[in-house]
Amino acid sequence: MSHRSSKSKAPTVAAGLILAGFLLLSGCKEKSGSDASAVVQAPAESQIEQTTCPVMDGPINKELYTRYKGKKVYFCCPGCEQEFDKDPEKYIAKLPQFK
Repeated sequence: MSHRSSKSKAPTVAAGLILAGFLLLSGCKEKSGSDASAVVQAPAESQIEQTTCPVMDGPINKELYTRYKGKKVYFCCPGCEQEFDKDPEKYIAKLPQFK
């Protein structure tokens, strides 16, 4: 059996690393005509954590929710969902996902 020396693998490894670096960097290019300093991203819904029910101020149950203006609103019990649905704007100030 013949064994290749580690020197013969070096160019292949180096070429692979260079290619991987190029691919990573090419994905980070700015789109033409955009100003990177002007780009502002809204926090993802999962980054703003609602912990209390807007109706009764109790701890939320993540299985009880409705969507309002495209965002999830969680409740502590099913009765709170119906109360919220009567006048959602009444509770918006209590919800961190709408601030």
